[in-house]
Amino acid sequence: MASSSSQSGIQLLLAAEQEAQHIVNAARSAKQARLKQAKEEAEKDIAEFRAHVEAEFQRKLAESSGDSGANVKRLEQETDAKIGHLKGEASRVSPEVVSMLLRYVTTVKN
Repeated sequence: MASSSSQSGIQLLLAAEQEAQHIVNAARSAKQARLKQAKEEAEKDIAEFRAHVEAEFQRKLAESSGDSGANVKRLEQETDAKIGHLKGEASRVSPEVVSMLLRYVTTVKN
């Protein structure tokens, strides 16, 4: 009886060991599946964040480019106005300057 009882004890231990091995393998599989899922979720979050940051960058770039174009247009208008003003002033004082130059050139001093 002792040998049959030790045989059944050994069989019981082997069965328990196999069951424990199955439990460990299942836990490893579950862990690997969860790690894979977490990695996929992280990659998805990273892609969404990258897209959000890129969209924000493009928006700011478009805003600054738009402002730059508006500034250029405003500066061109101001420059044209100043050029027009200078031409008007030159036309207004031109006869006086010509007569003054002629007077100094034609006047003889001893």
